[in-house]
Amino acid sequence: MDVESKITKGALDAIFNDPEGANAKFPVPVLQCLQIKPLAAQAGGGAERYRIVLSDVNNYVQCMLATQVNHVVHDNKLVRNCIVRITQYQANSVKGKNILIILGLEVIEQFGTPDKIGEPQAFEAKPPAAANTTIGGQNFYGVKQEETKPKPQQSIPSRSAGGAPLPYAHKWTIKARVTQKSDIRTWHKPSGEGKLFSVNLLDESGEIKATGFNEQVDQYYDLLQEGGVYYISSPCKVQLAKKQFTNLPNDYELTFERDTVIEKAEDQSNVPQVRFNFCNIQELQEVEKDATVDIIGVLKDVDEVSQIVSKSTGKPYEKRELTLVDDTNYSVRVTIWGKSATNFDAKPESVVAFKGTKVSDFGGRSLSLLSSGTMSIDPDIPDAHRLKGWYDSSGRNDTFSSHNNMASMGNATGRKDQDKSILQVKEENLGMEQQDYFNLKATIVYIKQDNFAYPACMNEGCNKKVTDMGDGTWRCEKCDVSHPKPEYRYIMSVNVCDHTNQLWLSCFDDVGRVIMGMTADQLMALREEDDAKMAQAFEEANCRKLNFRCRAKMDTFGESQRVRYQVMSASQIDYKAEGARLAELIKQFGISS
Repeated sequence: MDVESKITKGALDAIFNDPEGANAKFPVPVLQCLQIKPLAAQAGGGAERYRIVLSDVNNYVQCMLATQVNHVVHDNKLVRNCIVRITQYQANSVKGKNILIILGLEVIEQFGTPDKIGEPQAFEAKPPAAANTTIGGQNFYGVKQEETKPKPQQSIPSRSAGGAPLPYAHKWTIKARVTQKSDIRTWHKPSGEGKLFSVNLLDESGEIKATGFNEQVDQYYDLLQEGGVYYISSPCKVQLAKKQFTNLPNDYELTFERDTVIEKAEDQSNVPQVRFNFCNIQELQEVEKDATVDIIGVLKDVDEVSQIVSKSTGKPYEKRELTLVDDTNYSVRVTIWGKSATNFDAKPESVVAFKGTKVSDFGGRSLSLLSSGTMSIDPDIPDAHRLKGWYDSSGRNDTFSSHNNMASMGNATGRKDQDKSILQVKEENLGMEQQDYFNLKATIVYIKQDNFAYPACMNEGCNKKVTDMGDGTWRCEKCDVSHPKPEYRYIMSVNVCDHTNQLWLSCFDDVGRVIMGMTADQLMALREEDDAKMAQAFEEANCRKLNFRCRAKMDTFGESQRVRYQVMSASQIDYKAEGARLAELIKQFGISS
């Protein structure tokens, strides 16, 4: 097969130098992938990012994969020298370098992986004109824009049903629905004080966060209402998203300015109500701690409102716990807070959908609705209708397993078919192509004693490292507050072994408490009191056999890659349950004494 003839030669030159012509002449360019490289993780976490090099035979250019395209890498479809069809893209210029943002990509598998075709040269082009809102027919979210003519009675020059504009665009307008609006928050610093609020905006192509500060709080807070649809027009700052402050899968965010134009939209028919990416309740066992998920289920139980006092601020908070079930025959506890807790009036057996809940491993698995999350009662969506039909027909009389039950079992909250020996973990190359989860029964043989804990922020849910200011206070840059002392949290490297091999595991605070039998604060106090007592505590933790629930995942360290094994949870071995499990295995293999 003459693969070279299938490549869209000249496409890169047209995309950067003649975007309108490229969209007409090369609507779906076919290119060769010459290189794939994962990028180092950014501070604050976020999704994995990949840089690739694409060639049209004449030229090659550096490209960034948008996170929604990562699956082609995870599925091992996008490989070196494969041929790809680019369905959605954005051309950009960053510090004089031409970058192609890949928003949609298909691997043409029948073309295989031929050798590099031709001798492509590094592409050079003029930066895209600042006046262009989109390039190659692509908008901010990666969905083709639908151009609509301006309404005569309005002063806005153009309306776009697509998502937010590129950062270098001068004039643009989006039409979006407010799906969530925060309370007004204030801050006080030596340099001054201020206030802010934020909204999540949704259109048919995606979601983006927008924030208003100080004067813009007075201008826009009362105007923007949850559920309302608005036209929002520049000037409005477009910048890279601060991932530590948002749970939206968007690389950008907006900041309202003094002259930002916001108008209520009368026609709301073409703007979706809310967009969910549901995880079923059984699958929560495979979701790592502190991840953010959307969940839907039938409301089984509703607790009364209770009050807790924050250990860091001393402020009281209202909370309410709910129990959800779904057709996987699992249940989960969901905690809601503040006004959501006090105003909650849904009846048991209602279907409730949550967008933006944080996963905790307390008691196995539980969820907490984030301040940026939303809750919908009996939403008019297919998943809700399906669950309602299931519950009315059979679910009402079903019994449900909880992740709390799984946590108490000897298999460390994992499934039985994922039990592995250390040798199996290595020989099966777990974590090499995608993240894998497995259960391990192993004995601790060594714990690194240097840097076993770090000073963390005391604000609930933060856990970021704080800095000793030298004046008796510890400062958290994320929360912009100072504390009289930190809360120490474990971050440990532990070597374990079984009868087959040995393995280094990374452990965080919850697991460290199980291993050491005390909090990191208590262990740090021992070190201050007597180094010998601290050494004795580590010695007592050695030679203990535990159940470990682990995740294997490829990490990048500088120019090298290696698999990292992280412990998601740990528990004592229930030898009675373990004996019963082994007896059942013997029975299954037909072995008799």
